[in-house]
Amino acid sequence: MEVRFQNSPKETSEMNTAELRKNFLLQNLMQNDQINLVYSHYDRVIVGGAKPVGQVLQLETDPELRADFFLERREIGIINVGGDGVVEADGVKYDLQKLDCVYLGKGTRNVTFASKDSLNPAIYYLLSSPAHQAYPNTKYTKEQAMPANMGDQSTANKRTIYKYIHADGIKSAQLVMGLTILESGSVWNTMPAHVHTRRMEAYFYFDVAQNQRVFHFMGEPSETRHLLVANHEAIVSPPWSIHSGCGTANYGFIWGMAGENYTYTDMDPAPIEELR
Repeated sequence: MEVRFQNSPKETSEMNTAELRKNFLLQNLMQNDQINLVYSHYDRVIVGGAKPVGQVLQLETDPELRADFFLERREIGIINVGGDGVVEADGVKYDLQKLDCVYLGKGTRNVTFASKDSLNPAIYYLLSSPAHQAYPNTKYTKEQAMPANMGDQSTANKRTIYKYIHADGIKSAQLVMGLTILESGSVWNTMPAHVHTRRMEAYFYFDVAQNQRVFHFMGEPSETRHLLVANHEAIVSPPWSIHSGCGTANYGFIWGMAGENYTYTDMDPAPIEELR
């Protein structure tokens, strides 16, 4: 498991492109028959991916966690962005189609990932945070995830937001998680931008065509930077940073948060006219 430490706003403002990518961009998360994890010191979240093709993958603990099993003191949200699959948790099997989610609470010992068809494997995005209370393991389909139509074609941000893990959905200790699908012809997400200094956020981009990219904007509102993001790559977004994106074509992304505040609407706006 790779470990990444925090970076200050001043330090980040002086980074070149290679340094920005090294510190905030997560690549190669989805590798055949592997689980890949990155431990971030922003609210101690773990971002990861699991892609079982020819075998069943076991979620193992890591020496960095100093835990007997991965979810001994953690919770995890899992969203499938590939073919049909099965997540098994302590003997209970959860069938997950594309965009289905399963939440596994603190104390869940044995977790495995499998695909139903090796020619169209499941692709699981993982987001885990520390947990101090156990909540029930729960599956949601995308239809259960309170889909909300947002935006307008005139501002190129017509999109559907699905909320899975939050106060009015799947209950958790501190993890908040969902995803957004942009319609054809729309490319902007989360604009006007915002920050929330009480929690970090991670973005995972999917359904980005091979010859397309997303410009992910980060940094303080007065000192914005950008990263070019390809399919199945993720961004670690600090609490002091905006997190907004514009693609060369439409795409989807999974957003997830952890920190002090559990309220989905806790945002400090960064008006467009004040961005620099």
